[in-house]
Amino acid sequence: MAAISREEVAHLARLSRLAVTDEELDRFAGQLDVILQSVARVGEVAADDIPPTSHSVPLTNVYRDDVPTESLTQAAALSGAPDAYESRFRVPRILDEED
Repeated sequence: MAAISREEVAHLARLSRLAVTDEELDRFAGQLDVILQSVARVGEVAADDIPPTSHSVPLTNVYRDDVPTESLTQAAALSGAPDAYESRFRVPRILDEED
């Protein structure tokens, strides 16, 4: 794989709206080249007969039993509200509505 050029790094910097110096262009070109080579090596190792995985070790989700319980009544839920109106929480308006 060919090394990434300074011009390509400068182009990426312009697209990203980053101001970089000539010294940074050289340093970033080397760093990006190492990253691209590493990604290419991973691509070489991947095989079609290996299924994709999301974790390197098998995981099992542990769920608790879903047991219905009593919930709050509407009055109990609104009892701690600083302001309630028509059986709802009343909150300050944050957006203006246009008529």
